[in-house]
Amino acid sequence: PQKMNKDFCLVFTVTDEVQNLINALEPLKELCIPLKHLETRPSKTSSSHDVFLQLPCSRAVLPLLVGKMRAIVGPITIFQTNELIRGVQSESHCTPWFPRCIQDLDISCNNVIKYGDQLTPDHAGYGDPVYRERRRYFASIANNYRQGEPIPKLEYTKEELDTWKVIFNHQSKLYPAHACKEYNEQFPALFSACHYREDNIPQVEDVSQYLKSRTGYQLRPVAGWIHSRDFLAALAFRVFPTTQYIRHHSKPKYTPEPDVCHELMGHVPLFANASFAQFSQEIGLASLGASNEWVEKLSSFCVSDQAKYEEFDCTRAVLQSYPTSGLQPLYFVAKSFDDMTQKLCEFAKTIPKPFTVTYDPATQGIQVVDMPCGY
Repeated sequence: PQKMNKDFCLVFTVTDEVQNLINALEPLKELCIPLKHLETRPSKTSSSHDVFLQLPCSRAVLPLLVGKMRAIVGPITIFQTNELIRGVQSESHCTPWFPRCIQDLDISCNNVIKYGDQLTPDHAGYGDPVYRERRRYFASIANNYRQGEPIPKLEYTKEELDTWKVIFNHQSKLYPAHACKEYNEQFPALFSACHYREDNIPQVEDVSQYLKSRTGYQLRPVAGWIHSRDFLAALAFRVFPTTQYIRHHSKPKYTPEPDVCHELMGHVPLFANASFAQFSQEIGLASLGASNEWVEKLSSFCVSDQAKYEEFDCTRAVLQSYPTSGLQPLYFVAKSFDDMTQKLCEFAKTIPKPFTVTYDPATQGIQVVDMPCGY
């Protein structure tokens, strides 16, 4: 029998049919996991029901359980109940669960909350059966990936390569005049190191190995848009969740979701910069164990010809909403990435948590430290 040494709480939503709840609980029976407590209540956001489960489960088995349940019910939020975190007692009944070692990302990074292989009618590829089949293919690769494995190398179709070419050529012309100095210092190196070309979509594994040699960052495939808490938690380990699919060919210059163009051309070059890499990790560390409200604030950090510009201020930046369907109306301007990191670290101290965390690069794990009384 497995060692049951932690109580976990799982929260998810099911439709009103009783059979749907029975199906959701089937993985517990399959894995011989006892159920301590179950509650249901009408959902505040739909005609469905929210389900709360409390169960004892080892960390080794939890990724398998959650993976099986997510295949049935979709997104699941995980908590640890009354957890003593290395001697630190949570002030609330439930501290939001967070990864403690890099392998725990297998639990959190498959929590797709939007798109993935389930496209909505407003998506450009919704009515294209060939495109939807490709999305299912990319999703299966991400969902079966386990941290530490080589990322599978993919063969892209001609249509996908043509879409990449349009975006690559368009963006490459804009960077010299519009991207920051740090970006323009790193982007050219990717041509030789990772085979960035107009006729080639770089392999995520090659890019991951390159980043690891530069700043210790690595990439991890995900099937779609994951929850902000899970995305930020990965950054705490210097892991950037990355999609491998590409946007629909009918709209090459716009996508409502992240795709391989957005990841490899938008984000990756800056992750090769040591200062930006540190800044991103600090955001991730600040999110661990924080409330949903604070996670939402931290995830709103984002750095038109009609946009306004203000000096970078964490207290203002976390309150600024940002549209996903157009240009940003406001940009916060920092003196440097080092300046941003310093301000962020000071701001993170104001997040109400009974503990603080540090990252141990030797073990790729999170160290939890109690805060002194009255901190």
